[in-house]
Amino acid sequence: MPDVQDLVDSYIASWNETDPDRRREIISATWTEDASYLDPVLSGDGQDGIDAMIAAAQEQFPGHRFELSFGPDIHHERVRFAWKMYGGDGSRPVAAGVDFGTLAEDGRLRSVTGFLEQVS
Repeated sequence: MPDVQDLVDSYIASWNETDPDRRREIISATWTEDASYLDPVLSGDGQDGIDAMIAAAQEQFPGHRFELSFGPDIHHERVRFAWKMYGGDGSRPVAAGVDFGTLAEDGRLRSVTGFLEQVS
């Protein structure tokens, strides 16, 4: 089973990777084939759907970057972590959230549910 810290780092990296081929490699290594993602604004099913969702978010927010801000915290097959999204100049977060995931037997993500938080 992959290290959970490495898994979450790869998850964050997938949101930041703008090269479609490289992003797809990261997604394949991080998510199961039948994975799902859901937050109040976005959703994606399967590796193709998750890739398309991330590509659309990157198109909507060009130059934005995600950073891990807490975690990961894990018990059983559940993982929790927080992130912040920074604008193009990187000076302050423009969005933040907490994600909860379930892990498959092979250590990849089977599902992630995201919750958005207020940015102060």
